[in-house]
Amino acid sequence: MTRPIDEDTRFRVMRALEADPKLSQRELARTLGISLGIVNYCLKALVEKGQVKVGNFRASDNKLRYAYVLTPRGVLAKARLTKNFLKRRMAEHEALVAEIEALQEELGAETTGQGAPEKLR
Repeated sequence: MTRPIDEDTRFRVMRALEADPKLSQRELARTLGISLGIVNYCLKALVEKGQVKVGNFRASDNKLRYAYVLTPRGVLAKARLTKNFLKRRMAEHEALVAEIEALQEELGAETTGQGAPEKLR
């Protein structure tokens, strides 16, 4: 059984390819900090869904390489992924802010009588 690639990974792959379609799979893996196998699996899935088109180009050292170009369908999918990614990150940010405030209050309660602790920036 194959496991689905999570939305964050697909978003990051599509975003990187949109910025530089000539990235090799190895360069993409290194840039994103994920394994080459995950990049390969993700690209195959994106191609199968019609969201990425693979084209050939010749690199300066005359080796045949590939360009991974987002299709119009891929651009729409990336926009949806961007919206979802941003929602998740904003929720994580709000949760972190609440946790930091709670910890600062907790720390303030523990140091009662010693002056209020400075807020972290």
